[in-house]
Amino acid sequence: MRFEHDRWRELSSRALDYLRRKVDYADIRFVSRRGERVKVKNGTVEGVTTSSETGFGVRVLRDGAWGFASSSTPTLEEVLAVADRAVAIAKASGMVGGHGAELSPVEPVEDAWKSPYKEDPFEVKLEDKLEVLLEAEKLVRKGGGPSVRVAEAGTEARREEKSFASTEGSYIEQEITECGAGIAAYAVGTGDMQRRTYPNGDRQLSGCYGWEAVKEAKLADNAERVGREAAQLLEAEPCPSGVTDVILDSTQMVLQIHESCGHPTELDRVFGTEAGYAGTSFLTPDKLGKLRYGSEEVTLVADATVPHGLGTFKYDDEGVPGQRTVLVDKGLFVNYQTSRETAARLGQKSNGTMRADGWNRPPIIRMTNINLEPGDWTLDEMIKDTKDGVLMAVNRSWSIDDRRLNFQFGTEIGWEIKDGSLGRMVKNPNYTGITPEFWASCDAVGDKRHWKLWGTPNCGKGEPPQTAHVGHGSAPARFRRVRVGVGR
Repeated sequence: MRFEHDRWRELSSRALDYLRRKVDYADIRFVSRRGERVKVKNGTVEGVTTSSETGFGVRVLRDGAWGFASSSTPTLEEVLAVADRAVAIAKASGMVGGHGAELSPVEPVEDAWKSPYKEDPFEVKLEDKLEVLLEAEKLVRKGGGPSVRVAEAGTEARREEKSFASTEGSYIEQEITECGAGIAAYAVGTGDMQRRTYPNGDRQLSGCYGWEAVKEAKLADNAERVGREAAQLLEAEPCPSGVTDVILDSTQMVLQIHESCGHPTELDRVFGTEAGYAGTSFLTPDKLGKLRYGSEEVTLVADATVPHGLGTFKYDDEGVPGQRTVLVDKGLFVNYQTSRETAARLGQKSNGTMRADGWNRPPIIRMTNINLEPGDWTLDEMIKDTKDGVLMAVNRSWSIDDRRLNFQFGTEIGWEIKDGSLGRMVKNPNYTGITPEFWASCDAVGDKRHWKLWGTPNCGKGEPPQTAHVGHGSAPARFRRVRVGVGR
């Protein structure tokens, strides 16, 4: 791709020189993507899908109004034509009125960065990938027996190469490689269907890794257990209803953090620019530095620098360096995820969370890796310290209001806790809460040995819709007096 990057740089320079006479600010991004998905189901290959795309997008700011246009034809003639379309859109946008955009400062930079990996997933032979998946899927069926009607295994890889250039003097090249794999079992009984997955739901992209992510997942070692638990859930008692203590495994903390901390701290939601599609946020500016978001056990950070996260990068799509930002400090709400425009409205600098879903979308505020900082408990200590409760793992369903306050989440599996010991397995566990009250009830967080960074490659936001790859790190955590079993 070196030739492509040289051509991208030349075209970027020509476009920005052309635009400097027409607008107050402009940037141009070239993006090339390559993807592969391999899936097996019930002993057969269900599909091998490959994809590739290349294009560019031009974003301009003129008299406080944005314009954006894009194309998949990276020629000089087309680049200049797209630049003109972006200017025309900015002029039209300026006629609408509203809050004029201003940009917080950022230092221009020239740099290149690649996410590290050990084994290129696109160089691994297809037959080797199928061997791993077919063996794991066969063991899923073996573990579950005839109750498991559907067993699946899949792997996915993606590589994105992109360049960013702005009229302020930045030119940045980045290459991000992602990979992962997963298995699933669907058991069917009389009037019932239960699902178990590994390592965590439908997420096959685990992080910025190479093929080593698939090896380290050890699908075959966990496959029989996954099938067996799916079958066992058919015979399990439903999760009892009532108010009790809940321990959420890190696999479920991913969803809890994503929906009730990641989204409400996105500052564009707070200012209403996401109200139509994804809702707003209860974390309005008057609460900044004042709201007790959770207990003192709760410290949440947005961290684009943590190694191997799906939300890890060196620069966002405005050329702002990736950063570690504390959002909630020992229970106190202290910061947002920001862009150059939204940060300027608060008199701040951007903390680098603007990303676009490819070349044909403008960047919007997206989560990086939103992580719950580890505490000092082991999972065994948490269980032994719990008289009556439920341990829940792996998200299965979710519902939350447009301000990110009232929620109900369901998980794949649970176990009762009685007098400090794990008891019987329960099916269809779910719990409900109100975000600040729920996080205020957190009195124990697992330590570094239990902390794990998970990938979420399906975060939707924006109009037209954009899908972002984000990450969430957490250990298991305990929440007191939670209502469970509601809505069955």
